[in-house]
Parts: sequence; structure tokens; C-alpha cells
Amino acid sequence: MNILFVGDIVGKPGRRVLAQMLPGLRREFSVDLTIANGENSAGGFGITRETFEEILAAGVDVVTGGNHTWQAREVAALLDSEVRLLRPANYPAGAPGRGGGVFRLSGGAGPAVAVLNLEGRIFMEPLESPFRVGLEQVEHLRRETQVIVVDIHAEATSEKAALAWYLDGHVSAVVGTHTHVQTADERVLPGGTAFITDVGMTGPRDSIIGMGREEVLQRFLTALPARFDVAKGPAHLNGVLLEIEGETGRARSVRRISRVEA
Repeated sequence: MNILFVGDIVGKPGRRVLAQMLPGLRREFSVDLTIANGENSAGGFGITRETFEEILAAGVDVVTGGNHTWQAREVAALLDSEVRLLRPANYPAGAPGRGGGVFRLSGGAGPAVAVLNLEGRIFMEPLESPFRVGLEQVEHLRRETQVIVVDIHAEATSEKAALAWYLDGHVSAVVGTHTHVQTADERVLPGGTAFITDVGMTGPRDSIIGMGREEVLQRFLTALPARFDVAKGPAHLNGVLLEIEGETGRARSVRRISRVEA
């Protein structure tokens, strides 16, 4: 089974390059299911119904979120109504939406795939523990399928790596998002769990993690508040291809994908 995880989609350039490249990637790698992080798809911060539907139309099956999920006013109703849109599971009880789900492949053939979304706490919000909540959710999801992919949306590389080792042998993959820079540490851990610290970003290449360079530089140079807008220019798509044994849920391989718009 081949699962493609696409890195954080940033604004219109990210949605554009996703629509251009994803159909070809799905064919090239015989992708059975595509997951993408979409929390920055609307203007660089948040997700709306319009951008969510655009991501689905490009060929994504499940959309995960993170700390910017809550930016758009309409997102609460969207999360409650759309099972294919997830937010981190370790938000307190009462938060809209759901943090995980089980999804069937196109045509219903083969085992189902569970997707779990978690958010880190280091330099982030003081949420419930992604370790405790994550393990509880995984034990529940394993009643339905052995194939489980975890999106850990976190700032600290140590927290992402720690979660991967904690869940090694319990899930198929732990994929890091949020920092928008693709790391080169992809590997399959001894228990059969694929891991990468950060899958990267799908958005403007000549930017500072997706935002316009001048505005960000002014913030660093002056320490004054600044409005950040999504950068213009050519975009790239970052992702990882996960090859997973359907019966056991063990990962066979994890491969970085990076394609630049012409």
C-alpha cells in the first residue's frame, strides 16, 4: 500500500501547485491514499470551506490541521460537518470536530487507513499530552485497522522524535508538520514505524517558510509587529511516500518527495 503525505499547503500558491502536481504523483507512485496538512491553505493562516474543497478536488483524501486550524470563523461548523477534515486530537473536550478517523481506499479494496492528528506542546499551546492522548487514540484505532498514520504538528524536533519512538511498533508512520522545512532524517524505526521530523511545505519556494521575504526580514530587523502575506513566485511541493504492509501495518519504506513548479 502506498500513502502520500503532502506537507503544509500554504495559500494560493500551495493550492495551485498541489492541483498541478498531485494527479501526476498519484499515477507515478500508484498512490492508494493521499493525506495533506491544510491548516495554512487560506491566505497562509487557517482553512475555509472553499480551500478545503479545492484541496479535495486536487486529489487529497484526508486533510489534517494544527495550531492555525482555528483562524477562520467558519471552521467550527466545517470541522463538525466534514469527517475528512481533522484537527489535533489533544485539544480539550468540547473542541469542534475530531482528531482522527478511519478511511477506506478508493473502490473499497484493501485495508482501511486510520489517520490521527496531534499537536506538540513545546513552544506551542498548553494542550493535553500528545503522548497520552496519542496512545489512547492509537489503541482505539487499532481495533479497526493496523494501518495508522500520525501527523504530529509541532515546533520542537525533539518532541516529534520522542513521539515517534514512543509509538514505534504501534503505528505505521509518524510524520512531522508545522516548521515548513523538509528534513533529511527519514527512516523506518526498528518496530516498523516510518518517521520524518518534518515533511516540508507545499507553497512559495522563494519565501521565508511561505511568507514574503521583506515583511519577515523587517520583523527580524526591527522587532516591530508586521503583517505577513503569502509570498508570490514559483511554488514547490514537499511530501513523503510511505510504503506500508496492509496486513501488519508495518512500514517498508519512507521516501522524500520534492518537486518544483516550472
